[in-house]
Amino acid sequence: MNTIHRILIVVLILFTSCIDTKPQEVIINPQSFWGENPWQDIRKERINSLLPQALKVAEVDCWLVICRENNNDPIADHIGGENAGGTAAFLFFNDDNGFHSMVFSPSGEATALDDLNIHDEVVSVERGTSAVEMATNFIKEKNFATIAVNSSDSNAMADGLSFTQRTDLENLLMDYEGTLVSSTQLIYEWLSIKLPEEVEILRKAAQLTADWQIEAYKQVIPGQSTDADIAKFLKQKMAEYAVTDGWAPDQNPNVNSGPDRGHSHATDKIIMPGDVIQIDFGIKVYDQWVSDIQRFAYVLKDDETKAPDNIQYYWESGKAGNRAVLAAMKPGVKGVDVDRAQRVLMEAAKSEYVMWSTGHPVGYVAHDVGPNLGGSQASHVRPASEKQLKEGMTFAFDGFHSWKLEDGSLKTISVEEMAIVTKNAAEYLIEPQEELILIPSN
Repeated sequence: MNTIHRILIVVLILFTSCIDTKPQEVIINPQSFWGENPWQDIRKERINSLLPQALKVAEVDCWLVICRENNNDPIADHIGGENAGGTAAFLFFNDDNGFHSMVFSPSGEATALDDLNIHDEVVSVERGTSAVEMATNFIKEKNFATIAVNSSDSNAMADGLSFTQRTDLENLLMDYEGTLVSSTQLIYEWLSIKLPEEVEILRKAAQLTADWQIEAYKQVIPGQSTDADIAKFLKQKMAEYAVTDGWAPDQNPNVNSGPDRGHSHATDKIIMPGDVIQIDFGIKVYDQWVSDIQRFAYVLKDDETKAPDNIQYYWESGKAGNRAVLAAMKPGVKGVDVDRAQRVLMEAAKSEYVMWSTGHPVGYVAHDVGPNLGGSQASHVRPASEKQLKEGMTFAFDGFHSWKLEDGSLKTISVEEMAIVTKNAAEYLIEPQEELILIPSN
């Protein structure tokens, strides 16, 4: 080997030793990661493919929604009325020629609404003319027998009609033989079902929610980290990916390494060896769809290499309850009966009483429209728990095991996953948590 070769080898060794071998931080570009918001197309598809059947099931001839500026109807975003300034009236109906959507919109907004290409017809309403009156004249012309309006005592999404709007509407239809009915059932039938495209979005959101929780647990330094520290880490992940909170920001995520606190904010409690940690976390993606996932961890004590037998038993009991719930979920089964599937296991496993329902619909909000999975241990069953599951419904649901701590307070493992009801059963949106996450104490 000549001198030049030796020099080159030395230079190469020096060069490679200077290379930073640390893993490079991945910078996320939210715009490219998420792509274009699909809501406009999905909303139109939901109106045209799901709403006609919802009208039929609810036995409604026509659905009238009134939208306005500043204090809008909560359903506005689902029908294209989110930008209403002046009062606009939206009509949806079936007749002998099929399904139709029609809007009476103030002239200053009608062009932009028509450009969205959501509705069959957008009628421009000149200043000084009432859009609602024009809509009621059309209702009389079509001779609709039942007109659904957004007044409900059980569903906030179906309760957007104000008292004065209702009074005005009743006066305009005073001599008309048609009947105003609540849109509660109609909106239930429509919103509780999710399109396959929406399920895929929820699947992506659920996976991120779970992955970030696993990442958050890796940040825990027992004796130093607080519950609030872990919550802050997850907030940073949300900001990095440009997503928002799945529910009230102050309580999302709920990180709790102490006794049960229910729906709560993360506190400054220091995470210690022997703690069971709960993270209850949800994100909203595309400003429309929401996830709700929980992940659990145990902080090992100095002399431990695995969770103590009692903690492992609690974990396995909660997981078994969750799996029993999934097995019970199928079209035609009532929510109360899904709840009962795990309560039997909880009793056999000697769990303490858990007041929470087993599960709830999830989609546009964390507690969405649809059957409640609860009530089997209650003195009375609420109507939502008597509803039957249908294909296309999405749920978040828990597997419970609760026990008493030394001070008499309760601690509950609630193995929460998300699932979609299929034609004959139900399936998880993502891989469920199988093992309790173990955090070393040093």
